[in-house]
Amino acid sequence: MFDTRNDLPANTRSKVIELLNARLADAIDLGAQSKHAHWNVKGPNFIALHELFDKVAENVEEHIDTLAERVTALGGTAHGTIAAVSRGTSLRAYPEDISEGLAHVDALSAALADFGAKVRAAIDAAARLGDADSADLFTGISRDNDQYLWFLEAHLHAKR
Repeated sequence: MFDTRNDLPANTRSKVIELLNARLADAIDLGAQSKHAHWNVKGPNFIALHELFDKVAENVEEHIDTLAERVTALGGTAHGTIAAVSRGTSLRAYPEDISEGLAHVDALSAALADFGAKVRAAIDAAARLGDADSADLFTGISRDNDQYLWFLEAHLHAKR
Protein backbone atom coordinates (compact mmCIF):
# COMPACT_ATOMS: atom_id res chain seq x y z
CA MET A 1 0.00 0.00 0.00
CA PHE A 2 1.00 3.57 -0.58
CA ASP A 3 1.41 6.02 2.28
CA THR A 4 -1.59 8.18 2.99
CA ARG A 5 -2.74 10.49 5.76
CA ASN A 6 -6.13 8.78 5.73
CA ASP A 7 -6.80 7.99 9.39
CA LEU A 8 -8.30 4.54 8.84
CA PRO A 9 -5.94 1.93 10.27
CA ALA A 10 -3.68 0.29 7.67
CA ASN A 11 -5.18 -3.14 8.37
CA THR A 12 -8.69 -1.79 7.77
CA ARG A 13 -7.62 -0.04 4.59
CA SER A 14 -5.97 -3.23 3.32
CA LYS A 15 -9.11 -5.31 3.86
CA VAL A 16 -11.39 -2.66 2.35
CA ILE A 17 -9.09 -2.31 -0.67
CA GLU A 18 -9.41 -6.06 -1.24
CA LEU A 19 -13.19 -5.80 -0.98
CA LEU A 20 -13.32 -2.81 -3.34
CA ASN A 21 -11.08 -4.52 -5.91
CA ALA A 22 -13.29 -7.63 -5.85
CA ARG A 23 -16.36 -5.55 -6.66
CA LEU A 24 -14.35 -3.51 -9.18
CA ALA A 25 -13.60 -6.70 -11.13
CA ASP A 26 -17.28 -7.62 -11.03
CA ALA A 27 -18.34 -4.11 -12.11
CA ILE A 28 -15.96 -4.07 -15.07
CA ASP A 29 -17.25 -7.50 -16.10
CA LEU A 30 -20.86 -6.34 -15.68
CA GLY A 31 -20.15 -3.27 -17.80
CA ALA A 32 -18.71 -5.46 -20.56
CA GLN A 33 -21.71 -7.81 -20.33
CA SER A 34 -24.05 -4.83 -20.66
CA LYS A 35 -22.21 -3.61 -23.76
CA HIS A 36 -22.29 -7.11 -25.24
CA ALA A 37 -26.08 -7.14 -24.82
CA HIS A 38 -26.29 -3.61 -26.26
CA TRP A 39 -24.31 -4.55 -29.37
CA ASN A 40 -25.96 -7.90 -30.04
CA VAL A 41 -29.64 -7.54 -29.20
CA LYS A 42 -32.15 -8.32 -31.95
CA GLY A 43 -35.91 -8.42 -32.20
CA PRO A 44 -39.06 -6.30 -32.20
CA ASN A 45 -38.01 -4.26 -29.14
CA PHE A 46 -34.52 -3.68 -30.49
CA ILE A 47 -34.22 0.08 -30.09
CA ALA A 48 -35.73 0.19 -26.58
CA LEU A 49 -33.49 -2.63 -25.34
CA HIS A 50 -30.44 -1.37 -27.23
CA GLU A 51 -30.81 2.00 -25.46
CA LEU A 52 -31.63 0.44 -22.06
CA PHE A 53 -28.59 -1.84 -22.16
CA ASP A 54 -26.42 1.17 -23.02
CA LYS A 55 -27.84 3.09 -20.04
CA VAL A 56 -27.03 0.13 -17.79
CA ALA A 57 -23.45 0.13 -19.13
CA GLU A 58 -23.11 3.89 -18.63
CA ASN A 59 -24.34 3.63 -15.05
CA VAL A 60 -21.97 0.78 -14.29
CA GLU A 61 -19.10 2.79 -15.82
CA GLU A 62 -19.69 5.58 -13.30
CA HIS A 63 -19.46 3.08 -10.47
CA ILE A 64 -16.31 1.51 -11.89
CA ASP A 65 -14.56 4.87 -11.66
CA THR A 66 -15.87 5.48 -8.13
CA LEU A 67 -14.71 2.05 -6.93
CA ALA A 68 -11.26 2.44 -8.50
CA GLU A 69 -10.79 5.93 -7.08
CA ARG A 70 -11.76 4.77 -3.59
CA VAL A 71 -9.14 2.01 -3.82
CA THR A 72 -6.45 4.54 -4.66
CA ALA A 73 -7.69 7.05 -2.05
CA LEU A 74 -7.11 4.36 0.58
CA GLY A 75 -3.55 3.81 -0.66
CA GLY A 76 -4.20 0.79 -2.85
CA THR A 77 -3.82 -0.06 -6.50
CA ALA A 78 -7.00 -0.43 -8.54
CA HIS A 79 -6.83 -3.68 -10.49
CA GLY A 80 -8.75 -2.83 -13.64
CA THR A 81 -6.88 -4.49 -16.48
CA ILE A 82 -8.65 -7.10 -18.57
CA ALA A 83 -6.31 -9.77 -17.18
CA ALA A 84 -7.02 -8.71 -13.57
CA VAL A 85 -10.76 -8.63 -14.21
CA SER A 86 -10.63 -12.06 -15.85
CA ARG A 87 -8.88 -13.47 -12.78
CA GLY A 88 -10.98 -11.55 -10.27
CA THR A 89 -14.59 -11.50 -11.45
CA SER A 90 -17.05 -13.63 -9.56
CA LEU A 91 -19.84 -13.15 -12.10
CA ARG A 92 -20.90 -15.99 -14.38
CA ALA A 93 -19.79 -15.78 -17.98
CA TYR A 94 -22.34 -14.00 -20.16
CA PRO A 95 -23.92 -16.24 -22.83
CA GLU A 96 -22.40 -15.30 -26.17
CA ASP A 97 -24.82 -17.29 -28.32
CA ILE A 98 -28.01 -15.31 -27.67
CA SER A 99 -29.49 -12.46 -29.71
CA GLU A 100 -33.22 -12.32 -28.93
CA GLY A 101 -34.19 -9.34 -26.78
CA LEU A 102 -35.81 -11.15 -23.86
CA ALA A 103 -32.95 -13.64 -23.70
CA HIS A 104 -30.58 -10.70 -23.20
CA VAL A 105 -32.94 -9.14 -20.65
CA ASP A 106 -32.97 -12.41 -18.72
CA ALA A 107 -29.19 -12.87 -18.86
CA LEU A 108 -28.38 -9.28 -17.98
CA SER A 109 -30.93 -9.14 -15.16
CA ALA A 110 -29.38 -12.31 -13.70
CA ALA A 111 -25.95 -10.63 -13.79
CA LEU A 112 -27.33 -7.46 -12.16
CA ALA A 113 -29.05 -9.49 -9.44
CA ASP A 114 -25.84 -11.40 -8.69
CA PHE A 115 -23.80 -8.19 -8.62
CA GLY A 116 -26.40 -6.53 -6.41
CA ALA A 117 -26.24 -9.32 -3.84
CA LYS A 118 -22.46 -9.06 -3.69
CA VAL A 119 -22.58 -5.27 -3.36
CA ARG A 120 -25.08 -5.57 -0.49
CA ALA A 121 -22.74 -8.00 1.24
CA ALA A 122 -19.94 -5.47 0.70
CA ILE A 123 -22.01 -2.79 2.47
CA ASP A 124 -22.10 -4.95 5.58
CA ALA A 125 -18.45 -5.97 5.28
CA ALA A 126 -17.24 -2.38 4.95
CA ALA A 127 -19.38 -1.34 7.92
CA ARG A 128 -17.99 -4.19 10.04
CA LEU A 129 -14.48 -3.05 9.10
CA GLY A 130 -15.29 0.47 10.31
CA ASP A 131 -15.22 2.20 6.91
CA ALA A 132 -18.53 4.08 6.75
CA ASP A 133 -17.45 5.90 3.57
CA SER A 134 -16.93 2.69 1.61
CA ALA A 135 -20.18 1.28 3.04
CA ASP A 136 -21.93 4.43 1.77
CA LEU A 137 -20.25 4.06 -1.64
CA PHE A 138 -21.54 0.49 -1.88
CA THR A 139 -25.00 1.64 -0.78
CA GLY A 140 -25.18 4.10 -3.69
CA ILE A 141 -24.10 1.41 -6.13
CA SER A 142 -26.69 -0.98 -4.71
CA ARG A 143 -29.48 1.58 -5.07
CA ASP A 144 -28.61 2.29 -8.72
CA ASN A 145 -28.17 -1.41 -9.50
CA ASP A 146 -31.59 -2.21 -8.04
CA GLN A 147 -33.19 0.50 -10.18
CA TYR A 148 -31.73 -0.90 -13.40
CA LEU A 149 -32.64 -4.43 -12.35
CA TRP A 150 -36.23 -3.20 -11.97
CA PHE A 151 -36.11 -1.62 -15.44
CA LEU A 152 -34.92 -4.91 -16.95
CA GLU A 153 -37.26 -7.17 -15.03
CA ALA A 154 -40.25 -5.08 -16.10
CA HIS A 155 -39.68 -6.56 -19.59
CA LEU A 156 -39.70 -10.08 -18.19
CA HIS A 157 -42.92 -9.56 -16.25
CA ALA A 158 -44.65 -8.41 -19.41
CA LYS A 159 -44.36 -11.92 -20.92
CA ARG A 160 -46.06 -13.66 -17.97
